[in-house]
Amino acid sequence: MTSLYLPLFIMFAVALLVCLGMFSLGQFVGPKNPTPEKMTPFECGNDTSGAKGTKMSVKFYLTAILFVVFDIEVVFLYPWAVEFKSLGWTGFATMLAFIFALIVALAYCWKKGALEWEK
Repeated sequence: MTSLYLPLFIMFAVALLVCLGMFSLGQFVGPKNPTPEKMTPFECGNDTSGAKGTKMSVKFYLTAILFVVFDIEVVFLYPWAVEFKSLGWTGFATMLAFIFALIVALAYCWKKGALEWEK
């Protein structure tokens, strides 16, 4: 059993060593000359105008989370589409229930106004 997973563990170990090596080289070998100009946040090369301490709207984060959730759920449709014929009616009914749950969740989000930027 371990011989089956040994190449995978070796690959993870090599990837970890490469990441740690690159991080260490950048940390210890790279030039360090922090100036006030370099320490300011970079925003498109322009100085920010207006209120610098304003927070973004919660609607932005809510829309982003909903996008990720529905995007990941749609990814589940691809394996089903590939194995559609071999799953039979049981697979079809299961996927219909899944799609129905997606539609109900989307309708709920829509009704609560989670998809609207401004009211």
